[in-house]
Amino acid sequence: MEKDMLKKIFHLQERFDRAVVEKRGLNFSQEVWIQKEVLAIMSELAEILDEVNFKWWKDPKEIDRERLLEEIVDVLHFFVSMCLKAGIGPEELYRAYIRKNQENFARQEGRTDREGYAWNK
Repeated sequence: MEKDMLKKIFHLQERFDRAVVEKRGLNFSQEVWIQKEVLAIMSELAEILDEVNFKWWKDPKEIDRERLLEEIVDVLHFFVSMCLKAGIGPEELYRAYIRKNQENFARQEGRTDREGYAWNK
């Protein structure tokens, strides 16, 4: 089920990206596309920060969960778009995530040669 949801997200993003490229007449190299996607993600991350009162010099406001969700989805939107531009599909991303998650647990549990990660010293 989870992989199917990820496939659907990738499919919808691919349709949207194709339409934007076609309607706006865009033609960037893979390198430039990925740079643009990273910059867009950084911009959206800054918007998330604004939603969670990171400005300690301002009076905090109540967090608007819907607005926060919208900004997080914007990050996902550009992340998936970046994956597509890099030639990474949902199955490959899923497999890489599982591998990296297992590696992260191994590091935290001290089951690796990498030092400085283990939480049980």
